[in-house]
Amino acid sequence: MAVLLGGLSAEREVSLSTGRACAAALREHGGYNVVEVDAGRDLCAVLTDLKPDAILNCLHGRWGEDGCVQGLLEWMGLPYSHSGVLASALAMDKQRSKEVYRSAGLPVVDSVIRSKAEVMAQHVMPPPYVVKPNNEGSSVGVYLVNAENNGPPQLDDAMPEFVMVETYAPGRELTTTVMGSRAGGDARALTVTDIITTGWYDYDAKYKEGGSTHVVPADIPQEIFDLCLDYALRAHEALGCRGVSRTDFRWDETRGADGLILLETNTQPGMTATSLSPEQAQSCGMSFPDFCAWMVEDASCGR
Repeated sequence: MAVLLGGLSAEREVSLSTGRACAAALREHGGYNVVEVDAGRDLCAVLTDLKPDAILNCLHGRWGEDGCVQGLLEWMGLPYSHSGVLASALAMDKQRSKEVYRSAGLPVVDSVIRSKAEVMAQHVMPPPYVVKPNNEGSSVGVYLVNAENNGPPQLDDAMPEFVMVETYAPGRELTTTVMGSRAGGDARALTVTDIITTGWYDYDAKYKEGGSTHVVPADIPQEIFDLCLDYALRAHEALGCRGVSRTDFRWDETRGADGLILLETNTQPGMTATSLSPEQAQSCGMSFPDFCAWMVEDASCGR
């Protein structure tokens, strides 16, 4: 079987870490002939020569998490892990996934899509607000614009031509992993993690050693804990996700249940040493090698 890692997106380095960790875990588990494949432009030719019987997709970001590589694997008839073409594309597009959440009765904050030039010229909504790419993950290119800022943000050249601007949701950062292999079937939400950091939960806080502290299971009121499980499962099913997904929340504890806001669903959660989904699986009694093996055994086409 093949582990896809690396790739062409802004999240290449995280994907390399995820893929290497999963490959090592599968070798530790035993029973798999594991080949690591750095997904480049020649991926189709590489996989044609390799002829793997299953794919563990450890790519993050564009081309690996947005339905593109999933479409290639479907066309080649290679069973693969995680979500299929449609669910991957929907979840990666933050604005469209919000429309799906709203239709499922899930709470989200207001947001708009605007050109980068417009966002840098004037405030397109009252601060505080967040500016981020509409189709990237792992806190790549996220700007928090506070009320005390002198003016609108000056975005990096690497930001896309159009970006999402959304109302800032204050509060604690919570997240829940869902595992499920078929629609309306065996999907289950694992637990809730409270992510504690001294500042903004950005790329460094997610991936650098000591950048954040994870409390799992989260020490929060049972009502909020149960709502996180419910919302994550409903988001997973509304988007049509398969395999493993992880849904992130913000919770303003001063507002109780009304303060719980769904941010986004990750169809390719990180699997690094500091990643959240493996920790949640471990807290539910599933070792990292067993977790990776479950994803491989769950692989299929037509997802």
